[in-house]
Amino acid sequence: MPKITCLAIESTAHTFGVSVVEFRKNKFSILSNVRDMYKTIKGGMIPVQLSEHHMECFDQVIKEALSRANRSLKDINLIAFSQGPGIGHALRIGAAAVRSLSIQNKIKLIGVNHCVAHLEIASIYSAKDPVLLYASGANTQVIAYDGGKYRVFGETLDIGIGNFLDSFGRELGLGFPAGPKIDEMAQKARARNAKYIELPYNVKGMDVSFSGLFTLLKNMIKLGNYDSLEKKEDLCFSVQETVFAMLLEVTERALAHCEKTELVLGGGVACNSRLKEMSQIMCKERDVKCIIPENQYLVDNAAMIGVLGIKMLNAGNITKIKDSRINPYERTDDVKVNWK
Repeated sequence: MPKITCLAIESTAHTFGVSVVEFRKNKFSILSNVRDMYKTIKGGMIPVQLSEHHMECFDQVIKEALSRANRSLKDINLIAFSQGPGIGHALRIGAAAVRSLSIQNKIKLIGVNHCVAHLEIASIYSAKDPVLLYASGANTQVIAYDGGKYRVFGETLDIGIGNFLDSFGRELGLGFPAGPKIDEMAQKARARNAKYIELPYNVKGMDVSFSGLFTLLKNMIKLGNYDSLEKKEDLCFSVQETVFAMLLEVTERALAHCEKTELVLGGGVACNSRLKEMSQIMCKERDVKCIIPENQYLVDNAAMIGVLGIKMLNAGNITKIKDSRINPYERTDDVKVNWK
């Protein structure tokens, strides 16, 4: 099989990422994985500002990724990009960039599903047939390959776990993204054996729900005495213990139902130290292998886009320019899987 050198672009949400991934002798090599992330001190993601951020940084991020990989566009024979799902304003910038590069340099183009890419990156960690707990800003799904396609065995009924945590953090005045700060505050509460605050536990069959819990927390913060740092830490601790237990309950049931022996974590929320710890405990009790990629491959990143793009190309897939429109609402289980 000939060598493939892929320039991959990720632009589904707050991150504009570019990676150079090489496939040679049946082995993937990630030569670079660069990203520039939209951040705010106050509030969340504003789509127009998000697209402006991506417009301002995309050229420099592409140049840096090529430089770090010690490659030029002449070395690239495939361009992969996240076609969906995601925020339309963000996706359009990535799609416009890859179309331009593909046409000007006559390089093959391939659009991939962002959610599936989170699962496929685990193959570089020798994952064979895992269940994926996909926990990110907009997405919360439990996914596994079964019956010829990736199927969703459980998901959020309203907002994604990451959006929930960011919204909760906003109420506490933590800025965006709030997840890492919530994790840090919860760790401090655990270190001093903080008392757990009883909160609603919303598991409905194989699905989870966070919007009701957020409304309750919003009212608690507004009406209660949560001005002190210690009180905020206690609340962060209690929130994490509750929502992560919800996620792992449905994940454990999916493992049992699908008779899988591997769990993979994916998505930015999977960087959370407590979610990692709870996942490892559950897997040890079930005698299941727990695969947690490096944080740079858990968050939105272009390396995973490149890995999936190369797999799809090797299976005979290609994306024509006329078919390269973005697909912000594409579901994981809409994807035709022919590379397994």
